[in-house]
Parts: sequence; structure tokens; C-alpha cells
Amino acid sequence: MFDNLKIMWHQGKQFIPNPTTVEVPGIFRGRPVISLAKVDESKLVDLCPTKAISSNPVSIDLGKCTFCGECAIQFPDKISFTKDYKLSSNERERLIIREGDDSPIEVNPDKIRKEIHKLFGGSLKLRQVSAAGDNSCEWELNASNNVQFDVSRFGVDFVASPRHADGIVITGPISENMAEPLERCYNAVPNPKIIILVGTDAISGGIFADSPALNREFLENHHIDLYIPGNPVHPLTFINGILGLLRMKSR
Repeated sequence: MFDNLKIMWHQGKQFIPNPTTVEVPGIFRGRPVISLAKVDESKLVDLCPTKAISSNPVSIDLGKCTFCGECAIQFPDKISFTKDYKLSSNERERLIIREGDDSPIEVNPDKIRKEIHKLFGGSLKLRQVSAAGDNSCEWELNASNNVQFDVSRFGVDFVASPRHADGIVITGPISENMAEPLERCYNAVPNPKIIILVGTDAISGGIFADSPALNREFLENHHIDLYIPGNPVHPLTFINGILGLLRMKSR
């Protein structure tokens, strides 16, 4: 008992009562903010290894961003990272942060297919597919279902078989070797079904974007219901993205 009390004294309560309002401690990098300060934009653009930063006006594409933070370190007056972990959207364009705009990233309710809320609002079963992922996002997805984050309290669970799933969660940049297995997995999910991209690698290819080892034709042939950026994705980002897609409020 004393050991348990000692843990609570040092770490506080490990269970998160409300994952939609909790604050993230530590050095977490969430939604960036770009000021209107004047800087050498060419140097700022060249600094980014994944070409996530554009100029005139300065913008950061979170679908490409690795959240390394180097841009904020080199240009602290221009870019800063907040602890806002609500980064998900069902519109790819909404992942682009522009200078002078401090508005939150949200899921557009008008773009959500009606059957998603109608059929999956109370229960959503997902099959996770690691399409050449590096296991970082996969670890965080596992963490989203631990006793601390407990995504299953909202009726969201991961299942072993695509035939038992309502949709797929894709991590990784989708290599040539995983293109066909991914398509097979998707085809095995009964209709209607959803597709969720988790992590920078899945959304844009990340640092592997120009690699000839990738085959991302799957994304061109199917509708994506939710983009969840991060490198890796924080469990709170994943949970809030799912809740936004299902239009559920925290219970």
C-alpha cells in the first residue's frame, strides 16, 4: 500500500478523467503558431528536411512536419509550438498552419459522412495496419488503450481481424511490399467502412516521401475520413481525433 501511495505522491493520478481537456506536461510539441515577424524565409524553408515549410506567406504543413522543432529553435521569434494536441481533421487542407492564424484545428462536421455517426457513434472497431511503419505510432496507438488514456471507454477498440472491423487505421508510409496487403485488408472490412491515417509517414510519406520503395496509390483510390498528424502521434491526439469524427463528447 505504501508503494502505491508513493507512486501517487510522485506521479499523481495516472488515470485521465477527461482526455479532451487535460493539459500535457513536459516538452510536448503540439500545434505550431507562426507570427508575423520578418525573417529570412528562404533559410527557414531550407531548414525543413521534409519540405513542410512554405514561404510567402510562411506556412507549416502538419501532414509533412516531423515536429522536430528545429524551425522554432532557429527562428524563435517566428515559430513556436503550443501544447495543443487537438491536431486532427477530415480535411487535408486544415493541416496547413499559416502565419498570423492562431485558430484551432478541427474536424469539419459538414464533411463527415452521415453513416459514420449513425452506425459508429456508439461503437467503433478498428484494424490497425502498419504499412512499413517504424513502430513509434504503433506504440502510441497501443498506449491509447492503456489504463491512463483508455480510449475503449468511448466504445473504440482495436480488433485482430478486418472482418470484425468498421475501418482501418494506417501507420507508416506504405511501402511497395505493403501496398497489396493493405488493399486486401481494406477489402475484407465490411461496408460502410472508414480510413484513418495516423502519423506524418502515413499522411505524406514523411522523410521517405520521395523514396522509390513506396507505393501510395491506395490513398489516391480511396476516400480518407480522418488525418491525425504527429511523429509519432500522441494518444490524446488520436483520441480527440476519433471523438471529433464520431461527434462524441467526453463521457
